[in-house]
Amino acid sequence: MFLAVAILLPIPFSLYYADGGYVFFLIASGITLVSGFLFFKLTRLDQEVHAREAFAIVTLAWVLFSLFGSLPFLLSGAIPNFTNAFFETMSGFTTTGATILEDIEVMPQGLLFWRSLTHWLGGMGIIVLSIAILPILGVGGMQLFKAEAPGPAPDKLTPRVMETAKILWGIYVLISALETVLLMV
Repeated sequence: MFLAVAILLPIPFSLYYADGGYVFFLIASGITLVSGFLFFKLTRLDQEVHAREAFAIVTLAWVLFSLFGSLPFLLSGAIPNFTNAFFETMSGFTTTGATILEDIEVMPQGLLFWRSLTHWLGGMGIIVLSIAILPILGVGGMQLFKAEAPGPAPDKLTPRVMETAKILWGIYVLISALETVLLMV
């Protein structure tokens, strides 16, 4: 459901540049929101998530985010091939920067923003963001955090995983906003 909201963020760019892509973002967001709601209702857990389940959740999350994230490319026809659209989106969420596009600049501005946004979201990690909302889902987040987070031991950051995720995202958003202002200057 978070991804459905993120898919709406390119709409102002699409409207400003009058590229006509806002309709595709609305449709993609609607499909993603309904699917996310169904997943939410069908997968509520009342038990602790262990390492095996955490790795499965992380893997499934990357695949599903890339699957639904590729919808704007597919619906608009900018990348009509599913495999290529999925690859482009997965490369964004994993921040590899790989692309199948030969001339990126000819894409509509809204889709360019969406492509960049997938890289931005992937920069911190979709799962770390998800940890901030896991209590709503009724799942413990430590196993997911351990499965996703590189670097120092996750339990050393703060006693509460949700607080750590909020701190990390706050810093990430602040640095991104500061960079945007500096680039505009």
